[in-house]
Amino acid sequence: MDKPGKALPTTLLTLGMLITPYTSAEVIDHIATEHLDLRLERLASGLENPWSLARLPDGRFLVSERSGYLTLVKDDGTTTRVDGVPDVNSRGQGGLLDLALHPSWGDGEQDWIYFTWSKPDNGNTATALSRARLEGERLVDVEDLFVQDRYSEPGRHYGSRLAWLPDGTLLMSIGDRGTNPERAQDKGDHAGSVLRLTDTGGVPDDNPFVADAEVRDELFTAGNRNIQGMIVTDSGEIWASEHGPRGGDEINFIEAGENYGWPEVSQGRDYATGEPIGADSLPGMRDPAHVFEGTLAPSGLAQVTSDAFPDWHGDLLAGGLRSERLVRLTLEGSDVVASEIILDGHIGRIRDVRQGDDDVFYLLNDDPQGSLYRLAPAD
Repeated sequence: MDKPGKALPTTLLTLGMLITPYTSAEVIDHIATEHLDLRLERLASGLENPWSLARLPDGRFLVSERSGYLTLVKDDGTTTRVDGVPDVNSRGQGGLLDLALHPSWGDGEQDWIYFTWSKPDNGNTATALSRARLEGERLVDVEDLFVQDRYSEPGRHYGSRLAWLPDGTLLMSIGDRGTNPERAQDKGDHAGSVLRLTDTGGVPDDNPFVADAEVRDELFTAGNRNIQGMIVTDSGEIWASEHGPRGGDEINFIEAGENYGWPEVSQGRDYATGEPIGADSLPGMRDPAHVFEGTLAPSGLAQVTSDAFPDWHGDLLAGGLRSERLVRLTLEGSDVVASEIILDGHIGRIRDVRQGDDDVFYLLNDDPQGSLYRLAPAD
């Protein structure tokens, strides 16, 4: 088994200009990084704790707001709320969460918007997956595709990132739901896992545990505390960023059937006592590819494939909430070999990171009056 993932030295380069953390500026023209200068521009504001974004082929954005709103954002920054969203429970970390367009969007038949949310039931909640069509400024044909097997106390660790695999199946993360971390080691429970589903919410025949009657058929991995960043790379590899407690935030190389250890393995610490939780590494459990120094509080993960960032090609960009950082990670195979801090406090808590089809990056910050940003090479 590989050695436990180690935190790599992270370089914070001197910025090209003095920036006050969480600036209210609409544009920052020059942010210095190792390979190039960047330009950061606010495109839209007034979003209520935005969680995820998807860029439509016509250039508009869909943004989910944790309070339960789905918002259309035009090029000029104007926003319109979309009707027809289910009633979510937005207590704590719950609400309207991730968004993903069907990979065959554009053929008419598969023009589906997929979204995750915290579904309420008798005072409890479950992480759920639904899909719908966009007709004007309204969701229609809303379908519930999947609801985790067990409702529990609302508020924490919904996970909820979505990522499409090349074969057309859909990955979905579910957190351990917070109050009982041991659920992540119970393979008869959806909590604390990555699921693999068909595009209609069913179980693919080749899922890793379908022959085991004691394991939920949807499970792709187990032992995941709370994945809020997940990406399938252009070569089909799966990477995820995962929250640890009081440190121990991880980047994991995701493979079918693996157990990622939580809570038996962790490099985080107990919130109340400050004592270590579990072991650094155990046989039969997959070690992280990278453990961040301190606390990143990761959310949002993207791969750089854009020709506008040639020196970053193949790298990952990981957003951070509490840290307010955007970190670039350089990969070699299934290892993270270098990192660089790109943004540090410029926009506050970074919730989502996406590469657009126009080869630049778009970011959301988690704030009651949150914003959508564009990050591109400086002119």
